[in-house]
Amino acid sequence: MQIIWLGHGAFRIEIEDQVLLIDPWLTGNPVLPEDQHEAAIAGATQMLITHGHGDHTADAVSISQKTGAPVSAIVELAGVLHKQGAIEGQGFNKGGTLKFGNVEVSMVPASHSSSMPVDDKLTYMGMEIGYIIRGGGHTIYFSGDTAIMADMEWIGAYYRPDIGILSAGGHFTMDMAQAAWASKRYFDFKTVIPCHYKTFPLLEQDAQRLKDGLPGVDVIEPEVMKPITF
Repeated sequence: MQIIWLGHGAFRIEIEDQVLLIDPWLTGNPVLPEDQHEAAIAGATQMLITHGHGDHTADAVSISQKTGAPVSAIVELAGVLHKQGAIEGQGFNKGGTLKFGNVEVSMVPASHSSSMPVDDKLTYMGMEIGYIIRGGGHTIYFSGDTAIMADMEWIGAYYRPDIGILSAGGHFTMDMAQAAWASKRYFDFKTVIPCHYKTFPLLEQDAQRLKDGLPGVDVIEPEVMKPITF
């Protein structure tokens, strides 16, 4: 299995027989070089979106059309993206699980907000969410954009993820110290990968506070387009 950061909250996860793109943001992403855009999306089999904000949805339709990857998301958001031309995946909801080949993806809560412009009007896109991804002998908790929330307790206890991909840049989501606190309280991660940081000056620029707060956990600061192999 390979987890590849595309910058900000965007990831490419090569797992079992699938290549998952999660919140793939290319256009305007300041940390993903334009000459890497094609490699970032090549061979995608499925696309998962966590919420409606433009830094997570801006390229969903065009990437879907280019790669043939169906788009799945919470029902309201999925319906809008499909109507805009994305290849139809599944509209599902919290508690639901989809099977993509040998990979299972379950939708779990997050605590953030979700909207996007539709016909020049800012429109509610259903609730923000995260994902549990199971395959290749691992269980990944992909937090999506979120603050600390009590739901993390049951997510950790029920799914027992060993890998956490956590939004941790602060300002719009948890910061590094909060992500460390939540990881210790609610989860038993072996590996933590921070995201949604370094993109802009107002976000945290390194993961030192996360590392300091999680002794004994392998905290990996991802590098854009550099695979993390499990």
